[in-house]
Amino acid sequence: MASTAAVGRSGSCGAMVVGATVMTKALRVIQVVPSLEGGGVERGVLEVGQALVERGFTSIVISGGGRLVPSLEAGGSQHFEFPVGKKSLMTLLRVRQYRHLLVNLQPDIVHVRSRLPAWMTYFALRGWPKAQRRPVWLNTVHGLYSVNAYSAIMTRSVHVIAVSETARRYVLENYSDCPSTRVTVIPRGVDPSAFPYGYQADSGFVEAFCVQHQLGQSAPILTLPGRFTRLKGHLAFLHAIAKLKAVWPDVMGLMIGKIDGKSAAYVEELRATIDQLQLHQNVRIIDQVANIRDVYAMSDVVLSLSEKPESFGRTVLEALSLGVPVVGWAHGGVAEILSNVFPAGAVAQGDMDGLIERLKAIIREQQRPPEQHPYTLTHSLSMELNLYERLAESFA
Repeated sequence: MASTAAVGRSGSCGAMVVGATVMTKALRVIQVVPSLEGGGVERGVLEVGQALVERGFTSIVISGGGRLVPSLEAGGSQHFEFPVGKKSLMTLLRVRQYRHLLVNLQPDIVHVRSRLPAWMTYFALRGWPKAQRRPVWLNTVHGLYSVNAYSAIMTRSVHVIAVSETARRYVLENYSDCPSTRVTVIPRGVDPSAFPYGYQADSGFVEAFCVQHQLGQSAPILTLPGRFTRLKGHLAFLHAIAKLKAVWPDVMGLMIGKIDGKSAAYVEELRATIDQLQLHQNVRIIDQVANIRDVYAMSDVVLSLSEKPESFGRTVLEALSLGVPVVGWAHGGVAEILSNVFPAGAVAQGDMDGLIERLKAIIREQQRPPEQHPYTLTHSLSMELNLYERLAESFA
């Protein structure tokens, strides 16, 4: 595989001058993401785009398209559809076209949020026309990727954003040629107007939801959101519900996520486990819902039980922002959030007895997280846009 030294406006790995004077130029920023179908990363792209426009900058997004494009453009960003995320040889063969698009758009910053687009950006910048001003290349490490040459590209940009201290440690411990001076931690933030503290679920929604899924409105409700994959901790959740049933016979566990062809077989395995544990009246498997905020708000506890540490926990943060307690395994980005917002919700990974006792205490005592926390969207966006300005100034 080709050598991948960091490529930026200077063509080298130079560290950002953190104390540089913030520039006043109206920047042109391109965000590159595989698609805009949905998800936390994609929602973050829209949020950054809106903030760029509000600051008077030009916001451009390059992606393979998706259902969020109209919302992106409604916020004032421009969108250019290009297959940057399709994993095929043809994608890399389109580097010349991709470079041509970037040259014509004349960005100051190219901010990439995924591995394949990062490889395309690397090759595009390597062949950049000498007569053209080279943009600054920035990557965000959103996940704890497999450690290999393919993933290493996320650390080869001029600067790297890590979405948590966990992600920062992952980068520094696994990629020794990326010094700490090139990594900035910018956690994602939640919009308190979208997830207001003390929010009460719409009564009409609650009534319809309870009727549709045959829920008792007086029973404790525990919710596990997330994809239906083996690593998300559904089995631990089911065994927890089985234990809590001895205390609250009508306790209800909701497992909510996208059910499709990829997850169908696993969902059937979960149904078989529900049969074995005799939880037919206590557990519901629910396809993804549009108004997840209302589901969080009607829950007594939201859980995060991923078997492997994750770089961040956006669903955890959203529930906590509403004032809903979250209980989760204390590892990765989830441990960071719980430590800073709701320490009572942190349980040592795999400690099922500790999990059960913690859930009992939180439900009985009606414990709630505090209203104030450091993970606000405003703070996150301010850090990101200020970083854009400092990078553009440093490599001008």
